[in-house]
Amino acid sequence: MSKKRNAFHVARWGSTGIACTLAVAAMADDLAGSGKLLLTGGVTQLEGSAGGGLTPWAVIGGYGTSDQIGANVFYTNVRSQDYQLDSRGALIGLYDRVELSIAKQTFDTRDVGAALGLGQHFKFNQDIVGVKVKVAGDAVLEQSDWLPQIAVGTQFKHNDKGAVVRAVGAKDSSGVDFYVTATKLLLDQSLLLNGTLRATRANQLGILGFGGDKKNGYSVEPEISLAWLLRRDLAIGAEYRAKPNNLGIAKEDAFYDAFVAWAPNKHVSVTLAYADLGNIVIKDKQHAPYLSVQAGF
Repeated sequence: MSKKRNAFHVARWGSTGIACTLAVAAMADDLAGSGKLLLTGGVTQLEGSAGGGLTPWAVIGGYGTSDQIGANVFYTNVRSQDYQLDSRGALIGLYDRVELSIAKQTFDTRDVGAALGLGQHFKFNQDIVGVKVKVAGDAVLEQSDWLPQIAVGTQFKHNDKGAVVRAVGAKDSSGVDFYVTATKLLLDQSLLLNGTLRATRANQLGILGFGGDKKNGYSVEPEISLAWLLRRDLAIGAEYRAKPNNLGIAKEDAFYDAFVAWAPNKHVSVTLAYADLGNIVIKDKQHAPYLSVQAGF
């Protein structure tokens, strides 16, 4: 067994451990908590980490403080004119310091699959295991403390259609993203700012594999989020996510979205967005409504 495949099997076993930990945490009333301000744990992004819809933030998911555990489960649906992406998963935040997450993405090619010779509604599945660690700062501005919260993270990804992604030019069906992210919430201005730098080889988040015939090495791509708190339970904002352009079969565009997030309490939130996804394989100008539901503590 290759080192890469062996590493992924370890990651899959690790995801089982995360799920067990999440179940134990849900029963540990003495540790479970919700000490953070509403919406300061973020929502869940497409790959399972706490943040915006498109990009991770430096916040640790859930509402647990430094002596508590928090956790979330989520489901997200993004449906453009020609494709559909479903993402679901869970995360656990440990003592506002470490975040462990798992997610599964299903990408449905719908009618495009038949045009490509794959069959109608051909599906790519991707498993993702994430780890994020807070390394400095605090996301919430306190007096003269302008240092943002800073975190580093990684996302281990595996696509189940290795033969197909290699046929379109990808080099691998598994890959790892690395990122550093900084987040600051300016309470007096009701404004949240986030910037992320991601080192990645992923094609369309990894749905079309990793690396390509144009470029196989890592690219460092910026991701930006801006959110305005209209009320303590309601936020609007926008995001930008740059992506590498590794495949000769089709250019890959940046993602943009505008969103509204509503959290009636600390146990549930709903995010609605409208996303500009650009070109995806043979279909250009893909636009999509985005719906994400999150539950946790």
